[in-house]
Amino acid sequence: MGVGKSKLDNCPLSWHKRPSEDADQDCHESVAKNSKDVSLHDLVERSNRTEQPMGEQEGAEAEGELPEEEAEEEVFLKFVILHAEDDVDEALRVQNLLQNDFGIRPGIIFSEMPCGRLHLQNLDDAVNGSAWTILLLTENFLRDTWCNFQFYTSLMNSVNRQHKYNSVIPMRPLNSPLPRERTPLVLQTINALEEESLGFSTQVERIFQESVYERQQTIWKETRNVMRGQLVA
Repeated sequence: MGVGKSKLDNCPLSWHKRPSEDADQDCHESVAKNSKDVSLHDLVERSNRTEQPMGEQEGAEAEGELPEEEAEEEVFLKFVILHAEDDVDEALRVQNLLQNDFGIRPGIIFSEMPCGRLHLQNLDDAVNGSAWTILLLTENFLRDTWCNFQFYTSLMNSVNRQHKYNSVIPMRPLNSPLPRERTPLVLQTINALEEESLGFSTQVERIFQESVYERQQTIWKETRNVMRGQLVA
């Protein structure tokens, strides 16, 4: 996952424009109905088994090697921002705010995730490859079906994985924030970051604690080492 300069010029958002749009939407709706019983990792595994040709699966298992992109050194991120398709600029602004003004780095916005991969795989990598998942609550948030799927799945993931407890952070930015009365009930139960609040800086310092990041990073590394060992074996 890249950080820093946005990849949007080379990688435009396209999850509503792909040829397999209908199939993806059906997948999202089906998975959302059963999200209470499975983790995000389980969803990715099912999606990979469904969409990856059998020949490629067998070839990868036979070789026992990691793809070139995974062989590179990967970084456990501090945060990922999940946002509506029309809120890319606002997401980038919040990313720069957290990184430059508060020193919370590295972080990424979802539209900077690699192109050409399954949305579920990118979501799994983003959520489980970072310590905190920030939901950018704007007027556009509820209009985007993919956003609704993202936040429900992220919340279920935080429930199913103990070390991810309290890792989902709703945030109302300065520009076009989603009113509290229109916020989904499940998100109203979580204290949201309020950028316009006088206590915003205190909220940020209280939430993004280095000890929490280091604990999640250790678990992430251990999990990846186990998975790599299984691939080589």
